[in-house]
Amino acid sequence: MSATAPGAAPGDGAPRELTGADLLVLRALGLGDLLAGVPALRGLRRAFPDRRLVLAAPAGIGGFLQRRGVVDEVLVTAGLGPLHAKGSGHLAVDLHGNGPASREPLAATGPDELLGFRTDGFEGPAWVRDEHEVARWCRLVAAWGAGCGPQDLRLRPRPASPADPPADGPVVVHPGAAFASRRWPVRRWAAVVTHLVAAGHEVHVTGTADEAGLGAALAAAGAVDRCGALDLDGLADLVGSARLVLSGDTGTAHVATALATPSVLLFGPTPPRWWGPAVDADLHTVLWHGDPAATDYVGDPHGADVDPTLARITVEEVLAAAGPLLAA
Repeated sequence: MSATAPGAAPGDGAPRELTGADLLVLRALGLGDLLAGVPALRGLRRAFPDRRLVLAAPAGIGGFLQRRGVVDEVLVTAGLGPLHAKGSGHLAVDLHGNGPASREPLAATGPDELLGFRTDGFEGPAWVRDEHEVARWCRLVAAWGAGCGPQDLRLRPRPASPADPPADGPVVVHPGAAFASRRWPVRRWAAVVTHLVAAGHEVHVTGTADEAGLGAALAAAGAVDRCGALDLDGLADLVGSARLVLSGDTGTAHVATALATPSVLLFGPTPPRWWGPAVDADLHTVLWHGDPAATDYVGDPHGADVDPTLARITVEEVLAAAGPLLAA
């Protein structure tokens, strides 16, 4: 069976025929979410080496993982809804959520077995709210004997020396985020960029085309504006060549973790023990002023205003955190 082409609409052509040779995994989420799910995908690959690993996910991010050998095929899926696939004999894994919205589309494809967290009428491991995202999904797939861990986050080996990536690589600054509550004020980013440029560093700012205003503001401070100019492969190439990444709690932060590129990460409403770097702690510095004992969000991760916890991070803190990583 030929692979579903990344970029094809979910409803194009006949449904993908699933057979006993397939393992269908649903994770129709964004960049950071999908990268956090890579260890579980690798665990499933090891547990079922003879199955074709089919990932139901958005085309761009799914294709990014397919090109790196994490999955065999992408079933293009934009958000939750009916999956353009059917069959029998296959296995299915809900790596997306813990409720009927993600469970039912998988069940509708007719799998012989379906693995997911326990919900009403469905048996499985218990969902634990206060748990790192990587640990959560590794714990789920362990129910099928799929062993995995934080080391499986890496999309390339950790550099063997400070010269790899090169010491003269750029500093990447990613000021944007999907929601305003996770966006550190742009004037503070500009102050950081001004300091780095004055110290002789080449700074590149990344973001989507919709974040052109952020790119322009940091370009005025001396950065190279790459907003809207990079696809995922281009972003990975840039981050992989960087000597340091500065970012909020975003997908770009997860790219830095996956490529073992040093980073300084600014967290706000979400506890970093849920979504922070789970490997190479010496390469990544997390700044957060939330309650270490909190077992839930400390603010609204989808809010329309910068989160007070994030706003408490100062320019001086960011520069102080970046200094040792740049010196290394």
